This record gives sequence, structure tokens and C-alpha cells, in this order.
Amino acid sequence: MGTSTHERDVDAGGRVPDELVSAYREHGFVRVRGVLEPAQAERFRAGAEAFLAAHRAESLEKQGVFSQLVNVWRRDPLLRELTFDQRIGRIAERLAGFPLRLWHDQMLVKEPHNNAATEFHQDRPYWPHAGDRLPLSAWIALVDVPPERGCMTFLPGTQDRTGLLPQDLHHEEDLFTMDPSLRWIPRVTVPLRAGDCTFHSGYTGHMALPNRTDQARFAHVTIYMDAEARYNGAGHVVTDPLGLAAGDRLDGDAFPRPWA
Repeated sequence: MGTSTHERDVDAGGRVPDELVSAYREHGFVRVRGVLEPAQAERFRAGAEAFLAAHRAESLEKQGVFSQLVNVWRRDPLLRELTFDQRIGRIAERLAGFPLRLWHDQMLVKEPHNNAATEFHQDRPYWPHAGDRLPLSAWIALVDVPPERGCMTFLPGTQDRTGLLPQDLHHEEDLFTMDPSLRWIPRVTVPLRAGDCTFHSGYTGHMALPNRTDQARFAHVTIYMDAEARYNGAGHVVTDPLGLAAGDRLDGDAFPRPWA
């Protein structure tokens, strides 16, 4: 089943209620229901499944937690529509409170009965950004994602915990070893219907549960960064081919603003 009309939190222009904006800024994450209509979610799910089948050899993350494909917008016209969705981009900018650019997108698939969690981590420590305000990600469910299919759990209020090294997605203790105080924050698990979305800050601690069901978990993630962000010189699969020098702005065709 998809999301019904009364479970929508966004209008046709990409406007969300003020209380959702306040919740995002307080907690570092928020659920926005009904970002996609059920038929849209199914269309994109079918496209994601076809894209995964065509590119499966490149997608398998080394230790099998999930299948991941990065910058699908460059290679698939249908999924580009989703990454460039103007309503989702406008929601992201409203939540952030400042102009954003696309950092990259990614397809995240947990196969049926994979029985592996994506352990608690922050996103921002992996990214080669400098001079940026809080980035955020839109995690769009293309199928129903109850807890048993691998929905996410968040650590509310952790969007201000900066300065940590990248964490190991396969090690359940890694984030808590770096900052033991995070272990005692009450955790919030957020199940999603197909077409729902969570937005979370790049510093908000989060994890994804195992998929113990018979159906693959398809999520499309659009990651937004501060429009003023610059490259810090570190290696990353997105920036490595671009010939950037430390201090260069992350802008231009590689990092567009299609919702502006």
C-alpha cells in the first residue's frame, strides 16, 4: 500500500508546515510523508530495480551491508528526474535555511534477508568539504520500509557533534567509542511508507536496520550541500575525477541547483 492523501506533509509547491522545519532544526532529522505519490514511487522503484540489475557488478559494497550506486543522475534519465525533483530540493532548502547544491545522489538497496545493519555513523566526516554549513540528505523510500525491512534509527540532537573521524559502517561500537555520550541518547526509529522521505543533517547520528523480509529495500538518497562549500583536497569518489584543487568551489555542472 502507498501513502494516502491525509498522510501528506508537503504541498504541490514543496511547502511543509513550520512545525516540521522546527523539528528538523531541533532534532537534526524529520520525516516528511507523501513526498511522492504512490504511482510515482512505484515508477521510480521499477527504474531503480532495472538500473541495479544493469549495474549490479559495480554496486556491491565490499562487506555486503548494502548495494550502493553513486551519481545515478548522470546515467539514468528516470532517476535523474527524482534527484532533480524541485519540490524535494525546495523542502531541503527550507529545512536548511540557506541555498544548497547537489553533492551527489545514491541508490541504496538492502537485499532480502541480508541480516546486516548499517551501524551508527555520521555522513559529513566522509565528505571533502570545507567552509560549509550543515549539509543534509533526503532519504526517499521507494517501497514500504518498516523496521524489519531496514528503516533508519536516529540520534536526535546530534547534528552539533562535529569534529569526529569517519566511522566504520560495519562496527556497531565505532561511533560510541569516539563519543561515549552518544550511547545514552534516546533513539528514534522512523518507518516509512513508499513515497515518504526523511531529511537528516550530515552530522546527525543514524543507522539502518537489517532487511529481514522477502522484498528488497530500495531507497534513493539525494544529498545536498551548502552552495558555498569548497573542496578541501581529500580523496572522494565524486571529486577524484574532476581535477579540483583544495579551495576550489564545488559548483558548476557537476553540482547543480535544479530546484532554484
